[in-house]
Parts: sequence; C-alpha cells; structure tokens
Amino acid sequence: MNSINFKREIQGTVDHAVERVTKALGEEGFGILTRIDMHSKIKEKTGKDIIPTIILGACNPNLAYEAYTANSDVASLLPCNAVIREVAPGVISVELAAPSGLMRILGDAKLTAMAQEADERLQRALAKL
Repeated sequence: MNSINFKREIQGTVDHAVERVTKALGEEGFGILTRIDMHSKIKEKTGKDIIPTIILGACNPNLAYEAYTANSDVASLLPCNAVIREVAPGVISVELAAPSGLMRILGDAKLTAMAQEADERLQRALAKL
C-alpha cells in the first residue's frame, strides 16, 4: 500500500474484474454508486486512446454517515474510488482508494482514525479477488 490506495493485480478481463470487485465490496458493506468508463470518456472527449480503465464509486452508507456527521467537509472526498484497469493482456490492476489516506487531507485526526475501519474492509475485499 502507498498512502492513497490498496492495490493488487489479478488475471482476467476488465469486465470480469468489475464483477469480482463489485461482489467483494458488497460483502464488506459497500455499494457501487457510480461507474465511469474512463477510456470511453477520454476517447469521446479528446479522440485519444488509453488502456481500458473503469472507475467505480463505492460507498458504505453507515461509514459515510459517521464520517459526514463528524466532519461535513468529508463529502468532497466521497465516494471511495475503485479503479480497474488492464495493465497487460489478461492482467488487471485493481486499486482501492485508502479512506485514511484521503482523510489525512482534511487534517482531522479523529476522521482519519474512523477511516481505519473502512481501510480494513477494503483490504479484506481486495484479498478476496
């Protein structure tokens, strides 16, 4: 882990990885609020190609509520992003934003400590892939 995300590589396709990530996150209480097919948007807006990249906006409502009621500035850092991208044929990188890393941006030690539970849930989800 670096300071902003948890990361691992898995075998398969982007679409299969999206299904696996969605299921693993669901088992940890996270739902998917948004999906951005970044490679398609880049192509549409610029005419340029990038590797297949999907960004899922994941949220655990209970944890988000706790964080928001502790410090409403957290809203600009929600939801947690899950990035799924093909880094080589059949090799998919899965990157989950580390809530504690994001919370450090706000300089709120209590919020950073609260984010540890979300970190643990995301790490468990990643381990299930």
